[in-house]
Amino acid sequence: MDWPHAPVHRLEEQGTYMVTAGTYRKECFFGSPERLQLVHDALLALAVEFGWRLQAWAVLANHYHFVAISPDRARSLPMFLRKLHMNSAKEVNRMDGTPGRKVWFQYWDSQITYERSYFARLNYVHNNPVHHGVVQVAAAYRWCSAGWFERTAPESFRNTIANFKTDRLKVVDDF
Repeated sequence: MDWPHAPVHRLEEQGTYMVTAGTYRKECFFGSPERLQLVHDALLALAVEFGWRLQAWAVLANHYHFVAISPDRARSLPMFLRKLHMNSAKEVNRMDGTPGRKVWFQYWDSQITYERSYFARLNYVHNNPVHHGVVQVAAAYRWCSAGWFERTAPESFRNTIANFKTDRLKVVDDF
């Protein structure tokens, strides 16, 4: 039975997922370069540790998004995110001298089952810093995948992704 007050997590099968997580009360706990780097580096390292292959990511002061391909079973996602949230919360609380403060609120995940949806979500996540007015060009934001994507993806694929509209996506992103 689904609970109406919490996101539903259906992680029974291997696949590609989009994940969004937000901070408690949308507070900007990660508003400095050092703190953004903390979450960014932990996200990339833990994705490898748990066998998730990141396709796109964006880390901002009060939330993050990523698109990743799961290992054989997606059931490791809660453990992956629990470790990411626990480690980053402990470190930011240590920096602020506020042990035990609640930092992360919850996360939302959705399995991507259609190619067009996958392409649109890649475009959305790569450009999330632009969407939030943090930068004018996504590749200039070092805590997202846009620069990496620009450097490593074939030009034809970059152009394909860039042309996918994102205005009809249903993504939790009111941060």
